[in-house]
Amino acid sequence: MVGANVKAETVTMMDKRKAMETEMDAIIARLTVSGGPGLQDNLVDAQGFPRADINIPAVRSDRQRLTALRNDHKEITDAIEKNLVILHSGGFTRGSSQSDKLPEAEVVRPSSGASPMEIAPGTESTTAESPSPMDEDPYESSLPFAVFDDVTQGSPAAIDGILIGDQLVRFGSVDREENLLSRLAQEGLTNEGRGLPVIVLRRGERVYLTVTPRRWSGRGLLGCHVQPL
Repeated sequence: MVGANVKAETVTMMDKRKAMETEMDAIIARLTVSGGPGLQDNLVDAQGFPRADINIPAVRSDRQRLTALRNDHKEITDAIEKNLVILHSGGFTRGSSQSDKLPEAEVVRPSSGASPMEIAPGTESTTAESPSPMDEDPYESSLPFAVFDDVTQGSPAAIDGILIGDQLVRFGSVDREENLLSRLAQEGLTNEGRGLPVIVLRRGERVYLTVTPRRWSGRGLLGCHVQPL
C-alpha cells in the first residue's frame, strides 16, 4: 500500500540519517580534539611547511567526508520532510489498514477554567462549556513554524507525547523567531528539568503538551529533531 510503503521508506531514511549523524560526530571529534587541525584551520605552519604534528592526508580525507555527509544529510532530511507531509496530510490509499498509519495520540482540548498546558496527552477529555473570550487560546490562529521529523523511541520527547510529523506552534516561550534552531536549543537548556508548555498541530488538530527537557541515555535533552517549515 502507498501509505505503508512511504512509512517504511521514511523509517529507512531516518535510520540512514542517524548513521550519518553518528559518523559526522566522530569526524568532528577527531578534527576538533585539543591541538587538532580543527574543521578549517590551516594545514601548514607559519613558514608555509606542512604541519608535522598531524596526519595531513587523514585530515583532508576527514574534511572531504564531512562535507559529503553534510550534503547528504540535507538531502535526506528534505526527502524525509516530503514523506512526512504525505503521511500526515491523508496521503494514504483508501482501504489502508490502521496499522499502516503512524501512531496517533488522543487530541485533548482544555476544559473550562484549566490551563491547556496542564492537561496531559491521552487524558480523558470532558465536554467543555462554550469558552468565554478570557478562555480563548491566544495561539489558536498561529501557524506552525517547524515539524518534528525524528523522535527517538524512549526519549523525553517521545515519553512526553511528541510524535513524528507533529508541527510545532509553540515551544515554551518560542513561537516564531529568527535564529529558530538556536532559540529552541537555548529554551531547552535554560529549562532543563522543568516542564515547558508545547503546542503542536497534529492532523489539523491542536494538541497541548508539557515537555520536560532532561538527561537521558541518548543525545540531547529531548531526543528529537525539528525541521523549520
